[in-house]
Order: sequence, then C-alpha cells, then structure tokens
Amino acid sequence: MVNFKMIKRYFVLVAGLFFMGLGVDLITKSNLGTSPIASVSYVLSLIFPLTFGVTTFLVSFLFILIQILILKTDFPKEQYLQVLVGPIFGFFIDFGMKIFAFVDSKFYSQEIILLLLGCILLALGIRLEVIANVIINPGEGLVKTIANKTRKEFGNIKIMFDCTLILTAIVISLFAFRSINGLGEGTVISAILVGYMTKIISTIFKDFNIGKLLAN
Repeated sequence: MVNFKMIKRYFVLVAGLFFMGLGVDLITKSNLGTSPIASVSYVLSLIFPLTFGVTTFLVSFLFILIQILILKTDFPKEQYLQVLVGPIFGFFIDFGMKIFAFVDSKFYSQEIILLLLGCILLALGIRLEVIANVIINPGEGLVKTIANKTRKEFGNIKIMFDCTLILTAIVISLFAFRSINGLGEGTVISAILVGYMTKIISTIFKDFNIGKLLAN
C-alpha cells in the first residue's frame, strides 16, 4: 500500500531543498559573500573547473563520511539516504544559478535586497526540511552528530560549525588566490539573519497550521 503521508513528506523535503538552493544562490549573487554552509564549496568552485552545485555535493558527501567515522556502527541506516540529498541540493543550486543568471547588482542597496531575499528563501527551505522530518541535510546531520557525541547544545555546535566552515573557506581562498574571494559581510549577515527568519517563518506556519497541513 502506498504511504501517501511519506510521499508528501519527501515532496516537502525536495521543496525545502529547492528553496534552500535558491536562497544560497541569491545570497551569493548579492556579491556580498555566500552563506556559511556553502562557503567552502563556493570557494572550491572558484578554484576548480566544477560548478557550485557539484562542489556542494562533494562537500556534502564529506560531511556524511565524517558522520560515519564518528558514529561507526551507530550511524542510523536510514540516514544513508543523505547521499541523495547532496546531489539534489547541488542540482538546485546550479539550476538556481541559471534562473538568476540575469541578476547583476550594481548598487549596494540592490546587493542588500538580494541578500535579504536569499536569507528569506534559505530560511523557508530550512523550515520545510524540518517539517518533512525524513532525511536530514548532511551539514545539519554532522552538527547533530557532533552535538549528540559531545553532549553539547545543537545551537552552540551549529555556531562553531559555521565558523569553522568560514575559516576553512578563508584559508583555502588565501592559499589559492592570496586574497579572500567569495566571502564578505553577507556571509556574516546571513549567518545571523537566517536563524531569526527561520523562527519568524516557523511562527507564521504555526499560526496558520501550515506545518500540520504539509506533514500530515
């Protein structure tokens, strides 16, 4: 018998990944720096002849491997499906870049608008991913794994994780270009704003029972 509830949840997950991809793209197109979760993959895409989406998939796969190394036999079997999330998310990032190919911000005010719109879409995608509650994003999965293993708060580990990604991206950029490319004030702003916007969207969804409608 077809489980329509699970089909709906996976549909919501894919929708979430789609909006996350578009959000990352708009933040990047603002020319103020990309989002923390995409910082390493974006810098790598500037170095190697690979698309932003492909490098995102490769980095996501690395996150999964690290989870497996940490948890070993305790790694939940259903979370092996994270392998599917990486290429889907990467595809949406490349697809979004084609959609927004015409976007060319020339003024700082336009860059800020693109950054804010990107943060909203990224927050919406994250909220939909949470509502789906089926497969966790590899990046979030690694944060959750470290938090559970160290018995620390997820939020605190998330902040440390994002900072580590940004620092790693800076080191890679300095090594490759002798300058910081692909990162900027938008990276810091998005790191702060996306969390708050996710809370706002969560409140709106709760007030209008959107979460229950999508998940049940």
